[in-house]
Amino acid sequence: MVLYTTPFPNGFLSALHSFSWGLIFPCYWLGDRLIASFVPTTYEKRQRGDDPCYFHALCIIITTPIYLALLVVSLPFALIGFLLWSPLQSARRPYVYSRLQDKSQIHGSTLLTEWKAASNGKSFCFGSANVCLLPDSLARLNNVFNTQARAKEVGRRIRNGASRPQIKIYIDSPTNTSISAASFSSLVSPQGGDSNNRAVNVGIKRTTSMEYKGDNSGSNNSEDGRDGKAGGDTNEGEDGNTCIVRIGGEDNGHISDLEADGTGGQVNNSKGPADRSPESEAESLKGQTPNHKQKEGDSGSLDSYTASRESLVKVRAADGPVDQSTVNSKLLYKASLMKKTSLRKKRNTDELFDHEISAFFPANLDFLCLQEVFDKRAAEKLKEELHHYFEYILYDVGVYSCHGCCTFKFVNSGLLFASRYPVMDAAYHCYPNGKGTDALSSKGALFLKVQVGSTPQDQRIVGYISCTHLQALAGDSTVRCEQLDLLQDWLADFRKSTSSSSTANPEELVAFDVLCGDLNFDNCSSDDKLEQQHSLFTRYKDPCRLGPGEDKSWAIGTLLDPEGLYDEEVCTADNLQKTMESEEGRKAYIVFPTSKTHPSSQKGRKRALKGNGRRIDYMLYTEEGLYLEWKVEVEEFSFITQLAGLTDHLPVAMRLMVSTGEEDP
Repeated sequence: MVLYTTPFPNGFLSALHSFSWGLIFPCYWLGDRLIASFVPTTYEKRQRGDDPCYFHALCIIITTPIYLALLVVSLPFALIGFLLWSPLQSARRPYVYSRLQDKSQIHGSTLLTEWKAASNGKSFCFGSANVCLLPDSLARLNNVFNTQARAKEVGRRIRNGASRPQIKIYIDSPTNTSISAASFSSLVSPQGGDSNNRAVNVGIKRTTSMEYKGDNSGSNNSEDGRDGKAGGDTNEGEDGNTCIVRIGGEDNGHISDLEADGTGGQVNNSKGPADRSPESEAESLKGQTPNHKQKEGDSGSLDSYTASRESLVKVRAADGPVDQSTVNSKLLYKASLMKKTSLRKKRNTDELFDHEISAFFPANLDFLCLQEVFDKRAAEKLKEELHHYFEYILYDVGVYSCHGCCTFKFVNSGLLFASRYPVMDAAYHCYPNGKGTDALSSKGALFLKVQVGSTPQDQRIVGYISCTHLQALAGDSTVRCEQLDLLQDWLADFRKSTSSSSTANPEELVAFDVLCGDLNFDNCSSDDKLEQQHSLFTRYKDPCRLGPGEDKSWAIGTLLDPEGLYDEEVCTADNLQKTMESEEGRKAYIVFPTSKTHPSSQKGRKRALKGNGRRIDYMLYTEEGLYLEWKVEVEEFSFITQLAGLTDHLPVAMRLMVSTGEEDP
């Protein structure tokens, strides 16, 4: 299948489309600004409340007549442009595929070498988020604004969080052989010329804060990785910036605060406000949008001076003395002890994988699916930022005008897909049954096939990923169920049309099949019973779900109350993480299912509600249709707060382990 790198098949149509859109854009922009000036967010209302001179009201009085006059002048040109633009959409392709040509732009992100499935397995990390990048006037209905600046900041935070080095911690103990809960999110700052793959025989203790500069990892080059193979343990399936820490088993890796503080200054308390220089303060404020006012301890972006509330390793000698200079060069160069190990939700006796509320996107994020990237200019800015980490991106997904759907479409599907692995095939389908305002967008499903490696016999190892966004309006359960039916049929057709294997002579081995997106229903609301019992959940597994109408105790809602987005308790990644860990905080700032007995207002709720809020963002996987000799298991599931102040959804992430059936060396 040919991937479309341009929206139109030839340059003439592209030029004609650009000309027509150039005629439309002034009218579109003026109308958007005019409406936006009358729809303030709570952040702007608070700022205006501190303005005794009513300066903003005066600006509106002056600018409104100007906007109206220019809007009237631009209308005839917009009409001519529309008459050219609309028929051109019949020739438009359903997506644009962008592959990074200049790989030097990827700062510190080592492009992956192919996985050779000879002996050991490999983990893959998937992320999904609704980023609410609509035209500014419409975004304000969700209490967010400044779409263009938000798009750039969203991309910057995602790629900074994902490009963090990863620590995997193995506990050598006769009584506990599980992987530590800190394994998959821990932060490490490489130093000097040491290898990126390292094995250190130490005891650990997790804290929640450390200093790390996400963009300063350019030293993680391939030469370092090659040199490190001689000095540390490496696994074939591990990425190049993984640090492996092995722990002695005498005390199961736990140490007291007194022992930890006596390690010769390997871990120091972070500087307080009085100790920080003006230069570091200025750096911590760099790049913030009006939606996200920097506060002490803010870790929403790893470019800030202090990136906190994430896993950390503390060091002591486990099996004899450890040279302090070696410890310094192999582990963290600065950290601060803020909370105890209990912050991360530990693996329960009845749970097979780790789960947490994290202030960062997972390290080594492989695939990213975004929803509501409706604004085309914002999509371009977001793409440019994500290309610093992801080599392959599909954006501007969907159809416009009357092409391919029953009703006129003013905006695209809002879907965007980014990958570190090459995309082999892609297909998009538009839901034909959208209702209300959803009918104005080409909401649908994007299906992708990626190559993640090969076998020694030159068989391709592939994976399937589906991204979707369902009908949003409450009470449209029948519409959503019909869309789920279409989703399953389209996915089956896509797998059949893109498969080049036969049972007797397989040319491809399927490693995973993942479905994610904003499904706009939750698993606890009585109004969503139809969706909860849909056959999709018999084929695909939801790691957060016990059954229809019941989530696991650790699962939380992903839809935030828009009215509270700029409250101090949730306006930074740090604060939002703390709030989500509290039951009272979740009741105050997460949207819960509404009913006649429970009002929709989030704050001040006194009655106990079922579940932990509306979890409408899903990450599903299946074991059906995969290579029979391999096994797929969830390693980790995360609710992420790094986009605090930028969207009204909590992103979710899932890490899958594909085991090949052989014992890892």
